[in-house]
Amino acid sequence: MRLATHLQYAGDPRTAAEQAAGWEAAGLDAIWVAEAYGFDAPTIMGFLAARTERLAIGSAILPIYSRTPALLAQTAAGLDALSGGRAMLGLGASGPQVVEGWHGVPYDKPLARTREIIEICRQVWRREPLVHEGTYRLPLPPERGTGLGKPLKLLTRPVRDRIPIYVAALGDRNVAMTAELAEGWLPFLYLPERAADVWGDGLAAGAARRDPALGPLDVVAGGPLAIGDDVTHLRDLGRPMIALYVGGMGARGRNFYHDVVTRYGFGEAADKIQDLYLAGQKEAAAAAVPDELLELSSLIGPEAYVKDRIAAFKEAGVTTLNVTPLLPDPQRQLATVKALL
Repeated sequence: MRLATHLQYAGDPRTAAEQAAGWEAAGLDAIWVAEAYGFDAPTIMGFLAARTERLAIGSAILPIYSRTPALLAQTAAGLDALSGGRAMLGLGASGPQVVEGWHGVPYDKPLARTREIIEICRQVWRREPLVHEGTYRLPLPPERGTGLGKPLKLLTRPVRDRIPIYVAALGDRNVAMTAELAEGWLPFLYLPERAADVWGDGLAAGAARRDPALGPLDVVAGGPLAIGDDVTHLRDLGRPMIALYVGGMGARGRNFYHDVVTRYGFGEAADKIQDLYLAGQKEAAAAAVPDELLELSSLIGPEAYVKDRIAAFKEAGVTTLNVTPLLPDPQRQLATVKALL
């Protein structure tokens, strides 16, 4: 099992990136960089590549709507070259609020677009002339442009002709596609004891169609981390984030996070969180997050307890444990977890 974390930065990504070198020394194997509508991820990932030697560096996630498929492939190839073959391309649909509000493009066909982007990226990395017929049409048909477009191949030679692709997926069809086509899966709010109830069928359906050449699917999951004898109160720090996603990320009937928590068996609580959040009562929504949900989605407690949680994630099929250290000594916390893997 690999150990990973997200790069946490509050204003100054340089300071956070410099700390990653210490985390690498503590045994960290991979680091993920988010992109919403703040700083872009690839710039920070390039800086990380210069400051580290061994860490795998991934985007979690690059929205599929904000860049063309060819540019996604170029970006990943550039990061892979700078890092000496350590890049991971994490993709996801993001959401309509960001895609349409920030990027100004329609939020449509997320599943078809993701599938085609994976195919196009691999075509680019193999340095094949880029021809594709689907939602994306390459070259652009003459009637939709100047008619001067022609099939092109990547000018430079990438370090690897297959950079690992990870997909952030929650819905059944998206999870099945991820298990079929991607090197890795980035779930959200993963409860190891109940994950199979939510995603088991989708993972099995995708695995049945998976090319053996891809190797096993890398499942990246974990949660907030704090190891100590008096730290369980830190689980409450997850309340506002869970309330935001379950209550505020989407309208009623169109919130994947609400659906996942409901399928975990917390349907009544999910409805209450959503009602309160959409009514503007964010603190009450956070208070309504079940204690059991907070506990099962975290690694917070004494060392023996955290060891048991790691075993639960392993048993559920997680192959990369992704943690967010909460205490002031993240390097020591990461080193302790690494020794428990």
